[in-house]
This record gives sequence, structure tokens and C-alpha cells, in this order.
Amino acid sequence: MSEEYQPPDGYRGPLLDRLVQEKIRTWSVIRVKKTDGSHYEGVLLPRSVHTSDDYISMKVDTGYNIGIQLPEDAAIEEIGYNPGAYEIPEKVVPINPDLPNVTLLGTGGTVASRLDYRTGAVLPAFTPSELFSAVPELIDICNLTPKTLYKILSENFCPEYWIKTAEAVAKEIEGGADGVIIGHGTDTMGYSGSALSYFFQNLPVPVVIVGSQRSSDRPSSDGPINMMNATTLAAYGDLAEVVVVMHGTTSDNYDLIHRATRVRKMHSARRDTFRTISDIPLGQIRDREINFFKKDVRPRSPREDFHLDTKMDERVTMLYFYPGMEADVMHAVIDKGYHGIVMIGTGLGHVGKPMYEALDRAQEEEIPVVIVVQPMFGFSHLRVYETGRDMLARGVIEGKNLLPEAALPKLMWALGHTKDVKEVEKIMQTSISGDITNREPYSGFSIFQGGVPDFYDNYRNVDRINK
Repeated sequence: MSEEYQPPDGYRGPLLDRLVQEKIRTWSVIRVKKTDGSHYEGVLLPRSVHTSDDYISMKVDTGYNIGIQLPEDAAIEEIGYNPGAYEIPEKVVPINPDLPNVTLLGTGGTVASRLDYRTGAVLPAFTPSELFSAVPELIDICNLTPKTLYKILSENFCPEYWIKTAEAVAKEIEGGADGVIIGHGTDTMGYSGSALSYFFQNLPVPVVIVGSQRSSDRPSSDGPINMMNATTLAAYGDLAEVVVVMHGTTSDNYDLIHRATRVRKMHSARRDTFRTISDIPLGQIRDREINFFKKDVRPRSPREDFHLDTKMDERVTMLYFYPGMEADVMHAVIDKGYHGIVMIGTGLGHVGKPMYEALDRAQEEEIPVVIVVQPMFGFSHLRVYETGRDMLARGVIEGKNLLPEAALPKLMWALGHTKDVKEVEKIMQTSISGDITNREPYSGFSIFQGGVPDFYDNYRNVDRINK
């Protein structure tokens, strides 16, 4: 054992002491023999520290990962060592002077994951260049310059990363990129996309956020097609907005183009999880053809007018109202020094009377409270019922049909520019990058939403559905 010994990752307690005593490492090829005659050989895998401390994880020759309980009388020995390789060498991307120049900024997420076939583990170490190698069709679309910004999962994408990402995108645009793609985890795409939409002033080229519901090693991965369609839009689309490009159906038929301020992840696992809410998608990409559905798509524009405006106040939080919610929740937020609150209210945007006391305090301390609605579709409207009028009297700002994913970064951005509540209200109720629509189109609830026609096909087979 020539290199310095490192204890195996994720193990603890007496089991860790025993592995250390035997000098067994992560990626050791081990043999386990139990007194009942059973025996196992395989690679010792890293594991979570939060799981039970009396078993080991290993990959056996069949290709499966298994857990083995290791009693004190079991024998364990290292018979080999094969260290894990998380990185694949970067590859040079060829340049064609006749093709558009597009930058791919990798931030992490499932679209940037791969399988370590030796261990069976999915690793967040799939760099943009590796992704390019996995989707060779990209070479015919554009000159793709991949760069890694971060390797994080999207739940860790905090406002600090919104700003850093915006600065990285601006650098590429100012350097002449014809479009920019951001590889991003799907869970918080709506928040990041909305924040970028407020930061970019007079955006001249497409900024396309793309992800994958399933990791790129799986045959059912949506990553490669999403990447091809996102790259096509970034390279050739006459569009200068921040958009999300993801699968439109559960099949690999086409991707939809969603305005970043109006998109929501609607299902935890489906490949066609993203939907444009209270509107229809901007368009569709099928077989490298771009078809816009809406006429208000902002076209490409001169670069000279482009600039960043990333001023924001991160001391903003979001509260989800529920029956029985007491004022102390909002009091605690105010006590912690938050400068703004997005409240997600029931129906047209209501909260219960016990919250009035906290709303009064927020009004007195000039802390804006913006109300958006819990239903997926529709507008906040506080002038219909008595509760709503009581809330208006306490200074609550109607968020119209802002999605929560847009309302939170928008309030941060508004408070970064002014602390005057009236000015904040004006900003929050002004449509920016399509985050508020004048009305909900009659078709916005039902069609142009990818898999909806599948419902009608399946409905004819109701007996099969009910089995």
C-alpha cells in the first residue's frame, strides 16, 4: 500500500474502526466470509454517513450494488485496490468558422451527471466537454465552447450563484457569443431563470437554460435531445430572452420553449415535467426546426445596449399560508430582520384573520408583503371578498399572476433598487420579461402543454386506466 491510507468514506462507529484496523479503503476489492458459510467479493463503495452503521456497501461481479451486514465474527480482507475515477479527461471541441458560436456554462444537476459503471454510482462530475462528447450531433449545430462554472445540485443554487451566473453569461455575450446555454438542475430552474430575466437589461441573444430529468447514462435520458434542441435555439433562434428548453412529451418528439418567468416544474420525475403557467409556451423545437407560437417573442438586438443590473436585497423570504397559521410565523421573520415577504395565499390570495396582526406590523415597519396564489393558474385578486379588502387595507401588495418562483427573486431585485414600499409595489405589478400577463388566454390552461393530447388518447381506454 504505497499511497497514504485514507479511511473509507461514509462509515462510522465500530465498523469504521474495524475497516481502519484492516487498512481497507474506499474502492478496495474485498472478500467477506461469514460463519454461516456465505461469502462475497466486490468493491467497497462509499456510502452516506446518515445510514445504518453496521453494514458495508459493495459492488459485486453481477454489477449490482448490495449492502452486507457485517457481524463481529465475519472475516474481511482486502484482495485488491481499484480507485474510483470521477473525472473523464476534457476533449477539444473542433471549430467551424461557418457555424454560430455558442457557450455552454455547466453548473451541475442531472444533465451534468454520469454513471460510474465500475461502482454503479451516479456522479455529479460530468463536465460540459464530457456532455459534448456524449452528444456528438452538437458538432453539426454550432461551435460549442463548454465551461464549468460550478458542480452543484440546484437546491444549492442561492442568490449568490444567480449573480455569478449572470456575470459569466454577460462575459460570454460581450465576448461575441451568438447564444449562451446554462446546464442547470431542474428543481430550481424557475427561480434562477427568473432572476436572470431581471438582471439582463436589453438582452441581445438567447440565454437557454436546459436540464435533464434522467441522468445521461440512462437509455431513457432526456438530456441529449434537450441539449441538441437548446443548442439549436441558442445558435439560430431569433430570440433574446431567458428561456427554459425541456421535453414537451414523455417521448422524444420535441422540446418546448418556456419563458423563464412563467415556467414551473410540475412533476418530480416525468420527462415532460415543465409547463408554462397561465399562458402558452413561446414555441417548439422539433427536428432542429424552431416554431414560435407567440408573437411577443423578443428578437435578437444590438449588443451595445446590453448591460447587467444585479442589485438585489437577499433578505427576502417566502411563506406558504395554511389553515391555522398564526401570526408568530411572520413575526419571527420580521424579528430576524427580513426586508420583504412573499406570501402564497389561498384562492385569490387570502390568509386567515390571525395573520392580520403580523400584517399590521409589516405595514408599520414598511416591510412589503406581496401575495401570490396557491392555485397553479390564475391571478391574485383582493377586491372580491372581505378578507381581501382587509388585507389591502393592511398594505398587502397584489402579485397579480406572478409565479412564486418569479415573485421571490423579483422582490429581492425590487428591494435592491428601492426601499420605498410604493415604488416596490409599482415594480412588482409591472410586467418584466413576461412575468405578468394581461390575461390568461382561453387555451392557456389546457393546450400547447406537451403531453395533454395523451390524456385524450388514454381517456378512450378508461377501463385500462382503472385497472
